[in-house]
Amino acid sequence: QVQLAESGGGLVQAGDSLRLTCAASGRAFSRYAIHWFRQAPGKEREFVGFISVSGSSTSYADSVKGRFTISRDNAINAAYLQMNSLKPDDTAVYYCAAASPGSVWTASGMNYWGKGTLVTVSS
Repeated sequence: QVQLAESGGGLVQAGDSLRLTCAASGRAFSRYAIHWFRQAPGKEREFVGFISVSGSSTSYADSVKGRFTISRDNAINAAYLQMNSLKPDDTAVYYCAAASPGSVWTASGMNYWGKGTLVTVSS
């Protein structure tokens, strides 16, 4: 069992940076890949990025590639989403999710979810 909690969201201006934290409870955190998703008002939840169990592999949606970076620290059961050069289109509720290695990279493939944190980017 893994419980996830996101933090670090807020209101920023276009071009600013923000770092989100995904804090996990439970000893199994290091067994799961961590994914970040986001959901904008009136839109479906979409994949943002992924980090492998060890942290050695990452992957990102084209819309955030080069601007967002995911990292993790298994020693303290935490993962991070560093967001730079934020745009108004990045406004959404951001979720972290834990998935067993090999899971499909869709919302339905995730094992555990946090409750999300709101990021609002003003122009």
